[in-house]
Amino acid sequence: MRIGELARRTGVSERSLRYYEQQGLLVADRTSGGHRDFPEVAVDRVIRIQELFAAGLNSAKIAELLPCMRDADGGPSAIATPRLTADLVAERDRINRLISDLVRSRDVLDEVIDAAAIRAR
Repeated sequence: MRIGELARRTGVSERSLRYYEQQGLLVADRTSGGHRDFPEVAVDRVIRIQELFAAGLNSAKIAELLPCMRDADGGPSAIATPRLTADLVAERDRINRLISDLVRSRDVLDEVIDAAAIRAR
């Protein structure tokens, strides 16, 4: 499929798709006219890339991780290295710390709101 169709089907801009290809996250063949021709599994691959970016991973880490994940076609995947697994655990731990910090901030804000409401009576 052409880049425009992939963009439409995934909701990702053509510019982002070109970036993914440049970073080695996405592979396209070329037509005789030089146009990109993406396989059907590219739809799921782009969605997975978007999810990993949303999880806070950068393109270099995603490039390491993608070969360890199965595509929708069920093709073989490489085995995650111990270092990659440790990096992902560290990323999850970082996110958990951020969540804890946000919960604490929300709790403090709730206390301030409650105190302000009592004073306003």
